[in-house]
Amino acid sequence: MSSCHTNTEVDLKNHKDKTKLVLAGNPNVGKSVFFNALTGMYVDVSNFPGTTVDISQGVYKNYVVLDTPGVYGVSSFNDEERVARDVILNGDIILNVVDAVHMDRDLFLTQQLIDMGKRVIVALNMMDDVERNGLQIDVKKLSELLGVPVIPTIAVSKQGMEKLKSKLETASTGNTISGIKNLMQSVIPKVSNPAEALLVLEEDENVIERNHIDEKYPFREKIYLQRRKRVNEIVNSVVTETSKGASFKTRLSQWMLKPITGIPILLITLFIMYQFLGVFIAQIVVGFTEEVVMGTYYNNFIMNVFSPLVKGYDFLEKFLIGEFGVLTMVPVYIVGLLLPLVIGFYFLLSILEDSGYLPRIAALMDRVLTKLGLNGRAIIPIILGFGCVTMATITTRILGSKRERFIATMLLGLAIPCSAQLGVIAGMISAIGPVYFLIYLATIMIVFVLAGTLLNLVVPGESTDLLIDIPPLRMPRIKNVLSKTYSKSVAFLKEASPLFVIGAVLITFMDYFGILLAIQNAVAPLTEGFLKLPKEVANAFIMGIVRRDFGAAGLFKLAEEGLLSTVQILISLVVITLFVPCIAAILVIFKERSLKEALIIWFGSMLIAFLVGGLLAFVLV
Repeated sequence: MSSCHTNTEVDLKNHKDKTKLVLAGNPNVGKSVFFNALTGMYVDVSNFPGTTVDISQGVYKNYVVLDTPGVYGVSSFNDEERVARDVILNGDIILNVVDAVHMDRDLFLTQQLIDMGKRVIVALNMMDDVERNGLQIDVKKLSELLGVPVIPTIAVSKQGMEKLKSKLETASTGNTISGIKNLMQSVIPKVSNPAEALLVLEEDENVIERNHIDEKYPFREKIYLQRRKRVNEIVNSVVTETSKGASFKTRLSQWMLKPITGIPILLITLFIMYQFLGVFIAQIVVGFTEEVVMGTYYNNFIMNVFSPLVKGYDFLEKFLIGEFGVLTMVPVYIVGLLLPLVIGFYFLLSILEDSGYLPRIAALMDRVLTKLGLNGRAIIPIILGFGCVTMATITTRILGSKRERFIATMLLGLAIPCSAQLGVIAGMISAIGPVYFLIYLATIMIVFVLAGTLLNLVVPGESTDLLIDIPPLRMPRIKNVLSKTYSKSVAFLKEASPLFVIGAVLITFMDYFGILLAIQNAVAPLTEGFLKLPKEVANAFIMGIVRRDFGAAGLFKLAEEGLLSTVQILISLVVITLFVPCIAAILVIFKERSLKEALIIWFGSMLIAFLVGGLLAFVLV
């Protein structure tokens, strides 16, 4: 792309004597209404040179007015942003249109414009929505904190327009963030103006190239975090929540974000999710698909077809149709167990996303999860983990840093029981009484919190702040929900299914060559001596590696046979919950994390499980 100076001169060749007034703002804030109010019918729309992006320009008194594409920041990630950047860089006055209800989002651009040293005037638009959303804004204080004029407007009804027009010349450079201003001093001598100096620090490749900057200035993340912090401070200072005039939907949104009301709402939501996924899907639906459809009809068909073909070939029989066979365990596991759980969970997740509740859960939990080295966004894989840890591990990709992804994966593998395991555990724990249930729950929660706190202290690096837009609450659209459920379920199964095949092959080899039995025998003394459990429990732990619910079901069978006392049931359930995740989850962990991290997670989970179980045995037995 040619330089911004050349572009602007071409666009404005007939108006060189006029002040360049640039409209800037996020998408859908009403800039076009302001543009029309200023320019009337004297409008020219043309492609910005070198791009396919349309730019509207017109004249108002002694100003040439230019509209820019809606952007969330001045940067160069696409053509729209590059055009907005180049027009803004050459503007004399920036009229920044801000959505009054979403200042926490829109003021990020405002502060960036101020940090660039541009003369800015803010149109605080959509003021009619402020009261409807239960908000009150101190406009005078906002103007003082930003250091620029702020004019309240309702563009669609032209309220505040005349005052805005009369105040255009009062646009000022505003209050820059001191830390950012200090960083700019070393770059300003190498560029033509402070605005470009800031963009060099923010690693804008186009600006760096045209200014022939060779030095590296990797400050983008640092600057963004400072700006985010500054905007949060401003919004917290000038915005007051009030129920006056607010709709029920607005009040509900506010309740969801406040801990005193938000946590009970979240607990009710999680209870409903558990009843749907953990009871209806995991027990009723999976009971039919796994035991009847796949376990009976499909399994009988496969056995009838392949048994005669592989008879006498011991290894081939185990490989294809054995207990862990690629034609038996894998399809039954994927179609009978995993598919209903995946569809059910993505269905619920899509409802949470489409309704706008999921970002509110993230915001509500941010303060708590920050103490564990995560941010509020980590609540998504944690919730997913109660459906399937394998699926949740893949979802940790949404987290902002390698450090967060490691911590989240460790906590998922350690202390989050999947729904397949949870159903068996719930049945066993309910049979031994509420006291033991509370001990079990408290133990798992303490391990989760202590592990997260310790990891936050010892894992190098820094976790990212929660940067999330809070959309309005709305009724989910069934078409959107079904579309998201379908696409995410298919994507997950495509990515995870090959791993299950690998897992089946691996387990078959271990079983055939006696490796599984050797591991069981090696673990048995630890089980009997340290955990004070019967040696048969070792088999359940090993089977838990194959599939978590296999392990839990093994304990259930031992309890039914009277081989476990009440205390031993508690100890074994704690250990199998904290024990390493199933083979499918392990394979995903090795795929998603480095070899070193995956080994730490695997062996760390095993070590913690036995240590906690041994401590319980020491105290209770």
